[in-house]
Amino acid sequence: MWDYIKYYFAPLVQALAIWGFYKGGDFTWIAIGAFPAIAVFDALLPFDLSKRRMKSHFWAYLPVWISALLLPVMYFVFAWSVGHHLSAWQLAGGVAGLAWLSVVPGVPATHELYHSRGRLARFAGRYGQIAFLDTMRMEVHVVGHHRDVGTAEDCDTARRGTNLYSFVARSMLESTRLELKLDSDTLQKRGYSRWSIRHSLWRAILAVVVFLGIIYAIGGIKAAGLCLIAMVIARFWVEAFNYYQHFGQVRVVGTPIEKRHVWNHYGTLSRLYAFEITNHADHHLNSYIPYYKLVPDRQAIIMPSIIVCFLSGFVPSLWYGRIIKPALRRWDNEYASQAERRLAMEQNRSAGWDDWFEEPPSKPGKPSTTAWAGS
Repeated sequence: MWDYIKYYFAPLVQALAIWGFYKGGDFTWIAIGAFPAIAVFDALLPFDLSKRRMKSHFWAYLPVWISALLLPVMYFVFAWSVGHHLSAWQLAGGVAGLAWLSVVPGVPATHELYHSRGRLARFAGRYGQIAFLDTMRMEVHVVGHHRDVGTAEDCDTARRGTNLYSFVARSMLESTRLELKLDSDTLQKRGYSRWSIRHSLWRAILAVVVFLGIIYAIGGIKAAGLCLIAMVIARFWVEAFNYYQHFGQVRVVGTPIEKRHVWNHYGTLSRLYAFEITNHADHHLNSYIPYYKLVPDRQAIIMPSIIVCFLSGFVPSLWYGRIIKPALRRWDNEYASQAERRLAMEQNRSAGWDDWFEEPPSKPGKPSTTAWAGS
């Protein structure tokens, strides 16, 4: 029973944030104020490598659904509070909190739903992503990222030497371009115009107009503008989180995707708060596996808390020197195949990084130790 209860941590944080928006005043800072508290505890608590003992799909998915449905509620309640004499300081806290909660637990909850087999879940997962202005992400993620991960074709895999800021700009443009192209290609194959009214772009625009229209009806033009700012910030942070999940890893096009082609983060709180999206090696082997059946890969390089990684990425020298270079050095020498090592060497040279390659391992993916890369 405890395994089920733990995942209500995410909707609990959302509920507290909504209460803060409703109360107004400095309570609007509850949402973003939860971030440093979660970050500190996630970094200090021991890693959680346990397997979940959950068998009921309904009870396991209930907190996921609650988190997804609370996304628009957060915006609507904040819009209502905007009309109740909030100061600039209080509005700033509300906008930052909305953006943060749109990403976590917003992204993990909607990601879990649109990877489900049910049509209703996929619909909710798709349009729940309006909180970060990307209701078209489902196709490019499922068809593109899950097929191309670790290759130059994948816009969610950052090349070595790429800093967070340039990656986010490129990823936003590339993912949008691929989203539009995938849908246009599908329409053309079905005999329709590439920009037919059936294109998901028009539904995405309509969804944004309707969503902001509701917010405008609740709180006026000021509320709509502030919520749009929160959504734009959230989109930036979404792309930033992608930066950490596969940074620098390489895979030869056409070769099988294996558990080693992902970075896992086993923070005790982040596993709960993010519905296991930081524990997703198995997810790349079978994208239909529900979050509660994902088993931590004990043979993997264990990375520090995802929030620690997220914050360090804003200071590239810290991210490179303290976290990702030590991890990649081990990955190249203990996990990569010989063909992957050649790709890694090319990226290292292009980035101006050290040549840290040793004799190739006899069996890629069979490491000698499971200690954190930075140890």
